[in-house]
Amino acid sequence: MAGLEGVERPRRRADVPATGRTPSTADEQARGALGLFGDPAAEEVRLPSRPESAGAARRLAESVVLRKWALSPQLAEHVVLLVSELVGNAVRHTGARTFGLRMLRRRGWIRVEVRDPSRGLPCLMPVQPLDISGRGLFLVDTLSDRWGVDLLPCGKTTWFEIRVADR
Repeated sequence: MAGLEGVERPRRRADVPATGRTPSTADEQARGALGLFGDPAAEEVRLPSRPESAGAARRLAESVVLRKWALSPQLAEHVVLLVSELVGNAVRHTGARTFGLRMLRRRGWIRVEVRDPSRGLPCLMPVQPLDISGRGLFLVDTLSDRWGVDLLPCGKTTWFEIRVADR
């Protein structure tokens, strides 16, 4: 490349994924999240309503999809992104102290639920190419097969479902 002669470019080790984490580190973080918060595929997991809880929710979702359910990495990537969006909305817009995360699998489908004590409904907004926020539900609408909100006596559950191929 012009102007870069003699400059050594860093090379990625073959055993380290593009994320920069070794597989054992990712496994260790997933086990740590499961040990600390519980398994959202077994029962609803309660997380504090703080921005850093989005990372824990992502690790939990990834662990369930990849390790427990043995589904594809691409599906795990979509689920992790959508979990992050729903958790972000719960943290940002509800004023709640905690929220719940639950993951369900039934033949041909997975369902992810985020429950919070607010009865305020999320709103799917039109998205423009240069918008810097407001894309969360647009992504949920685009990447999931269906999504919705169930009002509860004290709050709501926002959920999405994705079709999966059963083996």
